[in-house]
Amino acid sequence: MADNTRVFVGGVPYASTEEDLKAHFGAAGQVVSVFMPIDRDTGKKRGFAFVEFSTEEDMNKAVDMFNQTEFGGRTISVNSARPRE
Repeated sequence: MADNTRVFVGGVPYASTEEDLKAHFGAAGQVVSVFMPIDRDTGKKRGFAFVEFSTEEDMNKAVDMFNQTEFGGRTISVNSARPRE
């Protein structure tokens, strides 16, 4: 997975689905994948996600379009994802 085409999305509403995020972020470009981590103890979503785009241009557009905007009743933060440690 290329880290230069992924965004980190914080503040994701717990009721949101991967399909909701894919549809929302599709306005910025082609979404390749959406990953919403699940808490291993509770089995519930953790309130953040990673969205991968087909190009770095689409990823940058998503950050510009959606950072500090409202999604599902919450303000989300959208930033380029840092490489995995």
